[in-house]
Amino acid sequence: MSDISKTYLQTLIDRLAHVERTQIEAICAAGAICAEAILGDNLVFTFGTGHGSFAALEMFPRTGTVTGFRPIVESSMISFHRVLGDGGARQYRFIHAQEGYGEAILASHQTCEGDAMLIFSHSGLNAVTLDIALGAKARGMKLIGVTSIPHSSATPSRHSSGKHLYDLADVVIDTGVPLGDAAIEIAGVKGKVGATSTSIAIAIGHAINAETAKLIAAAGRDPHIMVSPNTVDKATATAQNDLNYAELWRRLRAR
Repeated sequence: MSDISKTYLQTLIDRLAHVERTQIEAICAAGAICAEAILGDNLVFTFGTGHGSFAALEMFPRTGTVTGFRPIVESSMISFHRVLGDGGARQYRFIHAQEGYGEAILASHQTCEGDAMLIFSHSGLNAVTLDIALGAKARGMKLIGVTSIPHSSATPSRHSSGKHLYDLADVVIDTGVPLGDAAIEIAGVKGKVGATSTSIAIAIGHAINAETAKLIAAAGRDPHIMVSPNTVDKATATAQNDLNYAELWRRLRAR
């Protein structure tokens, strides 16, 4: 393993260890909010733009995740990997800065009293993210924010409210990722390499999922865990997941 690869992996390990040392109480509080919503036959909506959307999408349906998480997938803000052409990076940069668009997204989902919102945003300051956060609060939803306070607090909000995600969330989980995200300097190279925010946000998301499952089970209810179909007993796994999808549909149909 090269020195750069080893340095990067150790940096990621160190940053995850920092989360483990400092954010467990917040992760448990987030799990309690999610369990309360799901036990009440409600949903936990998850949202992120750009790379933050990866963590939101990991919450369900993914092996080991709880039925009741509901990612909001806005394709104009997650599918810009082609960079140029239709739906490219320039369109993404424009759209996620448009105030009011987040409210339109949220209005397209039938939220109910008792739902919760989980937002993943490294910077926690862009217009659409803040629209979603403010809209969730206005609807009486409990709000969880997974964000970098070191980065966000060092950068002005890009929303007319002047707020950051950490200002609005009922529970804030700080990734601790420094301003700029990328971690490793290489001699002769402009800019650092090795971003860590996405990996840490996804790990936090799965920790919240696990805490949620524990609390639902402790209440004597089935958390309806997604299982891997890529097993020897594929038929059993598929049947279990179909039951989980039916449970999600039961919650959606009642809206």
